[in-house]
Amino acid sequence: MVGAEPLPTAWPYGATSVELKKRVEEARVLAVGAGGIGCELLKTLALGGFRHIEVIDMDTIETSNLNRQFLFRKRHVGQSKALVAAEAVRAMRPGIEVKAYQGNVKERQYDVDFFRRFDCVLNGLDNLEARRHVNRLCLAAGVPLVESGTAGYLGQVSAHIKGRTECFECQPKPAPKTFPVCTLRNTPDKPIHCVVWAKEMLFPLLFGAAEASDLNDSSAADKEGEDGDAAGPADDPSFYKRRDGETSRQYAERVFRQQYGVKIEELRGMDDLWRSRPAPQPLDLDSLLPQAQGQQANGGAGAGAGGSACKALGLADAHAVWTVAQNAALFLQAVQQFLDDRPEEIGAAQFDKDDTLAVEFVTAAANLRAACYGIPMQSLFDTKGMAGNIIHAIATTNAIVSGLIVLEALKLLAGAPEACHTSFLHQQVSGSKRLISRMAAPEPSPACMVCGTATAQLALDTGSWTLQQLVDKVLKRRLALIAPSITCGNFTYEEGEGLEEDEVEFYRGMLPRPLSQLPSGGLANGSILEVGDQEQHFKAQLIISHREDWDEEQHPEGFELSGSLPAAQAAPPAAAAAAPAAGPVAGEPPAGPSAAAAPASMAPLQETEDGVVLLSSDEEGDGTEPATAAATAGVGKRKASQPPAAEDGAAKRAHVEEAGDGAVIDLLDD
Repeated sequence: MVGAEPLPTAWPYGATSVELKKRVEEARVLAVGAGGIGCELLKTLALGGFRHIEVIDMDTIETSNLNRQFLFRKRHVGQSKALVAAEAVRAMRPGIEVKAYQGNVKERQYDVDFFRRFDCVLNGLDNLEARRHVNRLCLAAGVPLVESGTAGYLGQVSAHIKGRTECFECQPKPAPKTFPVCTLRNTPDKPIHCVVWAKEMLFPLLFGAAEASDLNDSSAADKEGEDGDAAGPADDPSFYKRRDGETSRQYAERVFRQQYGVKIEELRGMDDLWRSRPAPQPLDLDSLLPQAQGQQANGGAGAGAGGSACKALGLADAHAVWTVAQNAALFLQAVQQFLDDRPEEIGAAQFDKDDTLAVEFVTAAANLRAACYGIPMQSLFDTKGMAGNIIHAIATTNAIVSGLIVLEALKLLAGAPEACHTSFLHQQVSGSKRLISRMAAPEPSPACMVCGTATAQLALDTGSWTLQQLVDKVLKRRLALIAPSITCGNFTYEEGEGLEEDEVEFYRGMLPRPLSQLPSGGLANGSILEVGDQEQHFKAQLIISHREDWDEEQHPEGFELSGSLPAAQAAPPAAAAAAPAAGPVAGEPPAGPSAAAAPASMAPLQETEDGVVLLSSDEEGDGTEPATAAATAGVGKRKASQPPAAEDGAAKRAHVEEAGDGAVIDLLDD
């Protein structure tokens, strides 16, 4: 409780006082996440005297969790993490109140009013979108947030207090490692390229929304490859629809021959691509089938009952690198089981690292593509790590971090927010001869789009970018909005509840239209977008900057978001109508009704390649996931392995090493 009266005795001397003990017993705290950190956190809260605890987690317990999430036992596999963890903590400390919710913290029921009930929110999440969402709700509710994360031996904890310290989003998070679509489609040369191709291109083409796959994207196919060579022809999406009377086995074989035979032969015919690299070799399914015949399950349906295709084929060793024939058999079996056992998901399925069959399919599909290109094949275990961005956790790291979380919560309850620190757990003793270093909690950034008043500039090609791309790639993916709204002059776009059916259809019909062709004059250079999300109490301004020429290596997403600006001021309607937008591109249509001159100078977002903070809260989490960005303005950088600044001196931005090559997987447009 930030508004709590300070203890009669200053921190830390009042840490053992009767008054603080009373506040701890009366406090209501919310733990978000009941995984690696969450289990340790719930235990530490209970044994630390907290009596009113609530916990949210949407996941169920898996066998792989049992080696470190000590509140769970083998009999709990398949059950809710939150419910089982709450039961275990109540047994550990009878008499305390522990309420559990099995659900996604982003669900509508966990709104601002829900968060206002708590004195403190303690995060143990494993994905960036949820962390951003919780950060915004805590800001809206005026409730302090304690963030945390781990990555192997590394750990980090920070406190975020509205108006006093920076929020979770004040510092930019490291951008995911991306790969040009042309590289994935035509010239892969690393195992990760094959895994991303299988996960983000082939999987949605066969089982998900076909439009989500770039394999049938003719616009991407028309672009040039990384060496200036034309990309391969796009697939006809109708080819991947199951034909009348076609069995699941026949469909699987047809897809195999198309992807690993016909498409490879088409690429081999593009001579310019193979001047400096060996051409891929097609796979002959007829020659592979006899080798895998002994492993092929009969019929597919029922053999795995919608579960494991590997089990149906007797491929028990997840650490083994299977032969090409075994991968071919696994590919066919996985496709059959998807079609026969999970028909209701076809057309809407999404890859999930916890979906056994999906991981098996991606492993087989990636290895077969690797075989075509002479790239080393990977085991199921390694493929799951790459596809799911997994960084394996260490139980002792989670335990230490949970203790640091509770320590920050105690400072808040003691009415001593000035004592809050950002703490870093190192793999080795640092220059200060400590495994844990700390820095003062930085002040809020006036340039933050979430807790500040900043405006950002969004550079993209308004002629080719559609409203759908703006909503999905910028608002939902980059800004992590749930139900975004856009207003620009007389143009409006909305999502979320409360809309009439005709409004939903109207807005949906605008999504395929280019930005320059939207109603009320379209969006053009200098247009100012008022962007918001009512569910997250988020508001920001984006100033459009039209740009046609893009370096796909530098900006594979096809856009650039830069900030650190004063609030933009729109020109009066008369002036906007009379004057062209600032800095128009030759031949560009005039700006829309709210076009205004963009500021002359724009400081770019600090998107560092080495990563500001990259910590994930659990080994099953996203390896690029930042825990909390600790920084203060105007001070230099240091790595977590380097000596920290003197704790009573100027705070410095803390960095930690980025986890492994290819740990971050995010497919972006070519």
